[in-house]
Amino acid sequence: MLTYSLEDRGGLPLYEYLYQRIREDILEGKLAAGERLPSKRALAEHLQISVITVENAYRQLEAEGFLLSRPRRGFFAAPVERLAAAPAVPAAVSRETEEPAWRLDLASGQVDVSRFPVSVWVRLTRQVLSEGGEALLTPVHRQGLPALRQAIAKDLRDRKGMAVAPEQIVVGAGAEYLYLLLAQLLAGAAFAVEDPGYPKIRQVYGKCGAACLPVPLDGQGVDLDALAASGAGVLHLSPSHHYPTGLVTPIGRRQALLRWAEGRDGVIIEDDYDSELRFTGRPIPTLQSIDDGGRVVYMNTFSQTISPSMRVGFMVLPPRLLERYRRELGFYACTVPALDQHVLARFLAGGHYDQHLSRMRKEYRLRRDRVLEAFRASSFAGRIAISEQGAGLHFLLRLDTARSDGELRRRGEALGVRLGFLSEYAARPRPDYAHTLVVNYAGLEAADLPRAMELLAEVFDE
Repeated sequence: MLTYSLEDRGGLPLYEYLYQRIREDILEGKLAAGERLPSKRALAEHLQISVITVENAYRQLEAEGFLLSRPRRGFFAAPVERLAAAPAVPAAVSRETEEPAWRLDLASGQVDVSRFPVSVWVRLTRQVLSEGGEALLTPVHRQGLPALRQAIAKDLRDRKGMAVAPEQIVVGAGAEYLYLLLAQLLAGAAFAVEDPGYPKIRQVYGKCGAACLPVPLDGQGVDLDALAASGAGVLHLSPSHHYPTGLVTPIGRRQALLRWAEGRDGVIIEDDYDSELRFTGRPIPTLQSIDDGGRVVYMNTFSQTISPSMRVGFMVLPPRLLERYRRELGFYACTVPALDQHVLARFLAGGHYDQHLSRMRKEYRLRRDRVLEAFRASSFAGRIAISEQGAGLHFLLRLDTARSDGELRRRGEALGVRLGFLSEYAARPRPDYAHTLVVNYAGLEAADLPRAMELLAEVFDE
């Protein structure tokens, strides 16, 4: 008679536990093929459970082919292959790699989420949930929620002087997803990318099968001669605040790039990464706002201004590319959850985003000034040169040292310090990139600065 300890079932229902145990016995060969099982009533009495519990377990086993039912004879174990010993799970996939607990992390592009108006976001979420009704359960437009696209268009007009129709906007789950769409939309063209530049841009385009051509920068941005020589038909750049160098492309070079696109029948992708976080002067006008030929695709996200976990980005397509997008890629559904879009639309339309940006500009400007002051007052101040453009959440720091970037990185890791280097962003490394750190300062609180300078002094020590 089959005997199982039903006290060991944990939270499983009785019938499911019984089903699992009999299934294991069949797979392991403890119940041989053709062996007859006890009747439902007999097993129920033996285990002191209900007949219906046994019947449910038997029926599930029969449905999966583990038992054979023969009229007026009962249930029999079906012939199945014996269960081989489970292979050991390789250590590399047994668990996800955990990020080390850094004592100081200057490489990650962090933002300060502690000052985000969570209470406002919660209130707006409650409003949407209570008022949204069926709208939350209805698929949104494939280019994104109309209310959100209207709010984005108004924000672009008010803050950047961009005359954009909501119909030109495509909302997607972050910048990387939009890169994927653009790689498909512009398939067949070679993509020129800034070198040095954000590595994921090259990685995404490359994985999509696009030819990715690194183009060097000069003091004004993308080098025009190198761009023309590359043969590219698409240029991806960040003219308002390049990452990681911080370069701002001046108006003369922008106009020359537009002429290049017109003469090449090409496209420029303007990635307006973190341009909202400019601390001095007026915002830099976008390339799209001076484009009369419909050559520029403008894109941006809310990852720097709200949170990296806010996977909402958008792009603005010029009319001719918009028609092509609808014709060739219009079958894609919008990848951002409806609730997030409804709440973000209200956050923008209600003026909360502007208020948040204003607060964060003040906070980051103060934090940047404190960080720069700490570096300039450090014990290694005489060996560093800082380059920053009064914008964004990072700056470049060139260190006078005989050590290689790799050696500095290893020394940092040994002390729990994570460093990022300009050379890591280059597709074609150059000697003048060496010993230059990309310092992401947004995660540095004032109270952390003395200890941060002590740790860096140990890393930089000759």
